[in-house]
Amino acid sequence: MAATETLTAERILEATEEVLRRYGPAKATVVDVARVLGVSHGSVYRHFRTKAALREAVTERWLSRTETALAALTAAPDRPAPEKLHAWFAHLFEAKRHKAGDDPELFATYNVLIDENSGVVEQHIGVLIDQVRSIVAEGAREAEFAAPDPDATARALFDATSRFHDPAYAPEWRRPTIETEFEAVVGLLLRGLRA
Repeated sequence: MAATETLTAERILEATEEVLRRYGPAKATVVDVARVLGVSHGSVYRHFRTKAALREAVTERWLSRTETALAALTAAPDRPAPEKLHAWFAHLFEAKRHKAGDDPELFATYNVLIDENSGVVEQHIGVLIDQVRSIVAEGAREAEFAAPDPDATARALFDATSRFHDPAYAPEWRRPTIETEFEAVVGLLLRGLRA
């Protein structure tokens, strides 16, 4: 890090991702992060009071990227709810597949971090389910969905599609038939919502 650059939480999180990618969660240390940034580890601790807080923040940052992209889909006013819901699940699936396939070391690292930070994960899942609920409620208002309880419906949809977004299923995402399987499941769910 150049002497003129300000040390920010964002820069620390970027460096932490680099260190996690290089060393993995078991060997990565705050000292390693500080070394990448060219600062003392005390400087890192001024932004994140503990190693656990730093790891939680980097996990939250990673998960929020998906939330932000999906929020834009959720808010899109120009799509009917069935199309929007399909696009939402397709984007979530593609984002997870992209993360698992393009950077497997970091994906594996985040799976470890996610296990450590269940509160962050629960919050993330809550945000995602709330986005699905919003689309379901919109579809019910427009008589595109028969969903008298959007909250329960959103949770059921999220759970029914877990094979396509839960990291535990990542090895299956490379199968040549996975996209056909995704379309079959989401198509069945959308037909059920229209009943």
